[in-house]
Amino acid sequence: MNPIPIGGPAVEPVSVAAAREHLRVDTDAEDALIGGLVRAARAAVEAASGRALIEQSWRLRVDRWPAGRLVRLPVSPLLAVDRVAVVLAGGVEADLPPASFAAEGAADPPTVLAGPQAPDPAVPRAGIVIDWRAGYASAPEGVPEPLRLAVLRLVARWFENRGDVPGAEAAGPDILALVAPFRRPRL
Repeated sequence: MNPIPIGGPAVEPVSVAAAREHLRVDTDAEDALIGGLVRAARAAVEAASGRALIEQSWRLRVDRWPAGRLVRLPVSPLLAVDRVAVVLAGGVEADLPPASFAAEGAADPPTVLAGPQAPDPAVPRAGIVIDWRAGYASAPEGVPEPLRLAVLRLVARWFENRGDVPGAEAAGPDILALVAPFRRPRL
């Protein structure tokens, strides 16, 4: 029941130009490096927060409907459920009509509830497929400012310390403090 990324973000939560300005770099000579640092920093902030920052597509395969037919989606925040399918006899995936399931994006984690009319899968493994989009928004402006700032600070740390300072690769307490309000509490 591990989520599979099926479509990465079309844009990053911080543009290369914004990162360059934050770094006080006047030329575009290091844009490739800065772009790579932005992508890596986004991934690190997503891992630390347990949230997708910018719109991306995910797939989850589960064997059967869980108790109560409620499936918890492991990547949030939920933007939309694009597809729910059940694998029928012969391995054919049948898309469920939107009226046969309900998505709850306000829940944390977000959930998909299948109605009683949704059939059970005919195969013993990976019989249910759910595709959804997660992230705060499809544009950088929709990402909460503290998370964007965490990305910028991590980019700056990595740009200034290019592997020559032990411990500089990790997010420090300043970055973790920006991310902390967005973490899903574990009980």
